[in-house]
Amino acid sequence: MGKRKRVAVEKPVKAKKNDEVILPTARVSDEPVSKKTKWTNRQRVLVFSSRGITFQARHLMQDLRTLMPQAKSDTKLDKKDQLFVVNEVCEMKNCNKCIFFEMKKKQDLYLWLSNTPRGPSAKFHVQNVHTMMELKMTGNCLKGSRPLLSFDKQFDEVPQWMLLKELFIQIFGTPNQHPKSQPFIDHVLSFTVLDNRIWFRNYQILEEDGSLAEIGPRFVLNPIRIFKGSFGGPTLYQNPQYVSPNEHRRLLKRQSAHKYVARISAKKSRESRKTDKTYKLDPTDDIFQT
Repeated sequence: MGKRKRVAVEKPVKAKKNDEVILPTARVSDEPVSKKTKWTNRQRVLVFSSRGITFQARHLMQDLRTLMPQAKSDTKLDKKDQLFVVNEVCEMKNCNKCIFFEMKKKQDLYLWLSNTPRGPSAKFHVQNVHTMMELKMTGNCLKGSRPLLSFDKQFDEVPQWMLLKELFIQIFGTPNQHPKSQPFIDHVLSFTVLDNRIWFRNYQILEEDGSLAEIGPRFVLNPIRIFKGSFGGPTLYQNPQYVSPNEHRRLLKRQSAHKYVARISAKKSRESRKTDKTYKLDPTDDIFQT
């Protein structure tokens, strides 16, 4: 018979009386949940602009980057380049959403929201822009915190608003467990439809009573068109009530021209009334003058 092999068995170490028992650390309910190394919703938004934008539009673009931890930046796009080049820039930056600011005539600001590279995309005319530095509101929020998105009830009734609502959710909604985001919800992004325009507001949720205090920025989006593709393609919706800024300025000049013509005609009529005789003279009145 062969020899049996001896197997070394470790004996359990008995704890002494004076040894302290080490328990696992307990997690407090107020502590944030540990972040995952990988997040499922990998939405990345490229926020940049074309050359020639004003300082106010540049500050608005920077405010949006501050509010969105998933945002990325890039150098300004040349005016000579076509808009479809933005899809290539997004691909190089590994972004699947885009917010693009475009300035025309150094006074008209346009905003593109696009789902790159397949679409859809929407073009807006930005009006009534007020940045955070201009407003100096009392509200404040933590940088990188997750926002609540609040939509008007009209976003669930009209087809074009329903499409824009989904686009806003995918762009402005912070992905869950994003590495640069904070696990707090302390502000609300409000989208309201009024006068066929979208009014954007940002509010802080106060801890004392849950009331809202505006932070900024604030602006109004006047929709122009919704395209099937990214930065082009077939038109899904066109706003019939939209009037371009050039047409609006032309109407204002025409009204001022009518005022000028009316003022000149009134001046001529006033001068003609001064030269005309106010009463009929009798030619025989000069006969008896000596």
